[in-house]
Formats: sequence, structure tokens, C-alpha cells
Amino acid sequence: MRNDDIIQSIRHMLDLNDIEIAHILKLRGYKPKRGEVAAIFKNQDEPLDEKEADCSHLLMAHFLDGLIYYKRGKSKEHPPHPIKTPVTNNMVLKKLRVAFKLREKDMHDTLERGGFSLSKHEMSALFRREGHKNYRECGDQVLRYFLKGLTERIKNGE
Repeated sequence: MRNDDIIQSIRHMLDLNDIEIAHILKLRGYKPKRGEVAAIFKNQDEPLDEKEADCSHLLMAHFLDGLIYYKRGKSKEHPPHPIKTPVTNNMVLKKLRVAFKLREKDMHDTLERGGFSLSKHEMSALFRREGHKNYRECGDQVLRYFLKGLTERIKNGE
């Protein structure tokens, strides 16, 4: 899934403005350049031109880590992990799971609320370490349904 689409979805989910997005990025030490945040949302209603660049994996990685700090606060006991790029759909799921304090049942419920169902084994395979024999890559469709379900969950105050 495009990084811009993920950030736009989270922005809609949490009703964030550009200033709050910049603040989330700064929480993890990323200093957005002038216009960089606005560029993410520039073509939200227009069809994307093939030349339009997706936001960088570095920005996305900082945003997801910053979102964890934004939702849960910084922990003195747990120093920040190094930034990993490129950002995969599996990483997005993991970071959202941490940011929103979702347990296994919450993850299943959220995905089903979005209109998609996975077994417990299929779900746990998405959270395994890459290279593990049971690791499964998260597809764009699964992430879209999860983001849809998470948006509904948050908008309904759960």
C-alpha cells in the first residue's frame, strides 16, 4: 500500500491536521521540510499522476514510531528502536497494534469489522519475523480492511 494512503487513512481516523502530523513526526526526531506534510495530502481528491512520488519510507517509519509516542507516550524503560526501512505492510500492522494497544482478539475484531476475516494462525503469521518458516506477507487488501475496521472502531469510541 502507498505510504501516503496509510498516513491519509490515519489522519482521517484520528482527525489530525497538518500541524499534528508534523508534531507526530517530530516526536520521533524527524524534522519535516517546509511543505513536506502538505504534499502528502495534496492530491487526496485528485487521481494520482504516475509521476507523483509517494512519501519516503524514512518519513513513514518516523511517522509510525511517532504515532506510538503520540498515543502511548515515551517510555524511559524502552529506548527507541532504530528506524527500519523500507516500511512493509507487516510493519504498519505491528506499529498500529502497539500504538492502539490491540490484543489478538482486538486485531481479529477490527479486521472483521472492516469486512475481512483471517484465522488465528493466519493472523499470527503476519506478526512473525521475516524469514520465519510461518511468516506471511501482509497484502494491501488485508491492510486496507484493517485500516477501515480500525477507523470504525475509533470513530465509534471503542
